[in-house]
Amino acid sequence: MTDPIRQQIATAADLIVVKVGTRVLTGPDGLLDSARIDSLGRQIDAVSSGGRRVVLVSSGAVGAGMGRIGLTKRPSELAQLQAVAAIGQSCLIEAYERALRGRGRHVAQVLLVADDLQDRARYLNIRNTLLTLLDLGAVPVINENDTVSVEELRTSFGDNDRLAALVATLLGAPLLVLLSDVDGLYDRHPSEPGAAIVPHVPRIDAAVAGLAHDRLGGLSKGGMASKISAARMVTEAGGSCIVASGRDDGVLERVCRGDPVGTLFTGRTATMPAWKRWLGWSADARGTVVVDAGAHEAVISGGRSLLAAGIRSLDGDFTAGDVVALAATDGRVFARGLVNYPADDLRRIAGLRTERIAEVLGAIPYEEVVHRDNLAVIDRSESPDRQCSRNS
Repeated sequence: MTDPIRQQIATAADLIVVKVGTRVLTGPDGLLDSARIDSLGRQIDAVSSGGRRVVLVSSGAVGAGMGRIGLTKRPSELAQLQAVAAIGQSCLIEAYERALRGRGRHVAQVLLVADDLQDRARYLNIRNTLLTLLDLGAVPVINENDTVSVEELRTSFGDNDRLAALVATLLGAPLLVLLSDVDGLYDRHPSEPGAAIVPHVPRIDAAVAGLAHDRLGGLSKGGMASKISAARMVTEAGGSCIVASGRDDGVLERVCRGDPVGTLFTGRTATMPAWKRWLGWSADARGTVVVDAGAHEAVISGGRSLLAAGIRSLDGDFTAGDVVALAATDGRVFARGLVNYPADDLRRIAGLRTERIAEVLGAIPYEEVVHRDNLAVIDRSESPDRQCSRNS
């Protein structure tokens, strides 16, 4: 039975980003499950034959490497972890090539690190390359480049759910499908009696985030919390996200038919412009500007620019033209944008009305600290100050 909302989303999804997790691709022994990869290849071929383009974000390199060299425990030392990933990545891409070559398709390996998407020029080059690969009929298989990614240097995506969401926003994909070893988001812990799948999440709020029940250990770095975070990113950018079981041999075909499978996350109906998608999630923020409830409301609900009067404090050493994060008083980042003032000047005028800026700086270079055309809202939750005022 099809669902009208899902059917509409499926019909519009000419480009789908699919992420498959480690627990789906590997067995208990850590070896790649060749039958599962072949099933995934068959599904990608079927979906592609229906006129859709598919980009695959695949975990599994570390698990595959562990299985290949006989390790039973994930290495904790960074160099060993990177070496195991290098061994496993070749196994992983070979498996996908075998699964798709017999069906007349080829894969293209794409390894990324976070810096690749933070830099605007490299970001655009990656987008152009992926779109060209799709035009050539290839299936891009993307993974984090674990052999050079170093978490201590802040070049790690953290998990492939986030990487998949970044790729979806990069391409403006209408749909992100996160394939996991669970059937979707449950309304309580899955082990509790009566636990049921939440079929549709129209808005991600604190209650929805509280439903995430992650388990520790094993090979996977992700979990339901990271999937909800990825879904928040994609839905705010104007796409939709489905979390479903990767062990369902027909899951992608069911998704493309609009069947009620897994949990569907929907959000804004309008797709955010490409420039703002980069600002919102990929660009590297050089500082943080904390604003009051009024400024938060003006940016979130009114689509207004940020003015100096609404700024409470700031952190970081940035210059005019850098990307900064805008945060509510509880520290939660709700937007990002290009700042018109260097940090030193902004500290001097924070909290001042626009007409008083000239008294401090000698001139008013810009009326706006961050102009709305260079500002991307990434979280529409209410500020704590406004919540308190409503509850009082």
